[in-house]
Amino acid sequence: MQYSFTAAVVCALLSGIATIAVASTVSVTISDLAFTPADIDAKVGDTVEWTNRDYVDHTATSTDGAWDTDVAAGQSGKVILTRPGTFGYFCKVHPNMTGTVHVAPK
Repeated sequence: MQYSFTAAVVCALLSGIATIAVASTVSVTISDLAFTPADIDAKVGDTVEWTNRDYVDHTATSTDGAWDTDVAAGQSGKVILTRPGTFGYFCKVHPNMTGTVHVAPK
C-alpha cells in the first residue's frame, strides 16, 4: 500500500499537478539613511531582511503595527510576512526613512 501512495505522489510531481511553495528572502539594504530598494514585492511566508550598513541604529516598523524590528548598526533584522496587503514602513529613529512592502498571497 505504501508503494502505491509513493508512486502516485512521484507521478503527480513529475506531471506538474502538485507544486511546492518555497519561501524566499527579500533583502533590503540600509545605507546613507535610506532603505534600498524602498519598494519591494514579496509573498505571504517570505522573509524580509534589512541589513544596516550605516553606523547608527535603525528600525523597520510597519505603519499599521504588523511588524517592528530593530536593526542595529552593522547588523540585520528580519520579519516573516504573514498576511497579504501593502504595508508602509519607516524607521522610528529617523522617520523620514520610509519604504513599502507589497505582499501577495502564496
